[in-house]
Amino acid sequence: MNIGQASAASGLSAKMIRHYEQTGLIREPARTAANYRAYAENDVHRLRFIRRARRLGFSVADIRELLGLWQNKSRSSAAVKKIAGRHIDELTRKIVELQSMADTLQHLTRHCHGDHRPDCPILDDLAKD
Repeated sequence: MNIGQASAASGLSAKMIRHYEQTGLIREPARTAANYRAYAENDVHRLRFIRRARRLGFSVADIRELLGLWQNKSRSSAAVKKIAGRHIDELTRKIVELQSMADTLQHLTRHCHGDHRPDCPILDDLAKD
């Protein structure tokens, strides 16, 4: 199948497919006589794996590791679990950061009159050193 068909089948844009080729997450596909990319079903399966991993927030480096483990039938599930656990820790840290930012902004907006007066605690806070 060509890149448009692979895009439709995988749910990824052609641009992202080319990007994943450049980063080495997928191998460069065979080419037709007219030099068009020709993707096989296993290429599309790999692209779907990548799409799902990206939707879960895994980094390109983690996806590269996961792809290697997925292809390695003698892998240990502990290796996969370790990558997922690291990612959970990172997501948890980000959630805490985002919640703190939201709490700060909620506090500031509660104290902003939001009227015609020029004084604004939001701007005052942003201007702090």
